[in-house]
Amino acid sequence: MSTDYFADDPRTNLERMLAGDLYIADDPEIARRQRRAMQLAARYQTAFPEDPVKARAILDELLASTGEDIEVRPPLYVDYGSNITIGARTFVNYNLTALDVARITIGEDCQIGPNVQLLTPTHPLEPQPRRDKLEAALPITIGDNVWLGGGVIVCPGVTIGDNSVIGAGAVVTKDISANVVAVGNPARPIRTL
Repeated sequence: MSTDYFADDPRTNLERMLAGDLYIADDPEIARRQRRAMQLAARYQTAFPEDPVKARAILDELLASTGEDIEVRPPLYVDYGSNITIGARTFVNYNLTALDVARITIGEDCQIGPNVQLLTPTHPLEPQPRRDKLEAALPITIGDNVWLGGGVIVCPGVTIGDNSVIGAGAVVTKDISANVVAVGNPARPIRTL
């Protein structure tokens, strides 16, 4: 790294990450937390078809908060898991990628289609800071009773309002209000519910 971006900042990279500030993911505690998440996700995938009670206990250990009567079909890919909450009665289909450098909140009664990506990480646009591996993250919030169709991508910092539907394959780059159907890339509301 050519520039000491943190010369006047005594915090660790983990502390900077948790504060939502720029950081570099070379902190040993960051690596430990990522390994833990990978191990728990692998155990969850193995347990899910064989022992639902054991699988649920693993999921509860992996994620920050899980509501009652949820179903999360593996495989599930997360950075940490500890920044993800899933509300009651939510169904998550196969192959969710939830990169939870920042908080990801999924409301109650949601339907999450297969191959959905919830992506909180951000990187600098300028070439040198990006080359120097700086990154940050912005939270994602999915309201109650939201349906994300298969293959939806939700970008950093986005909030999707209650009762909205995001069409399959949409790329959500900006907030979506409650009670709308949004489709496309970038996703735009096309109908009020």
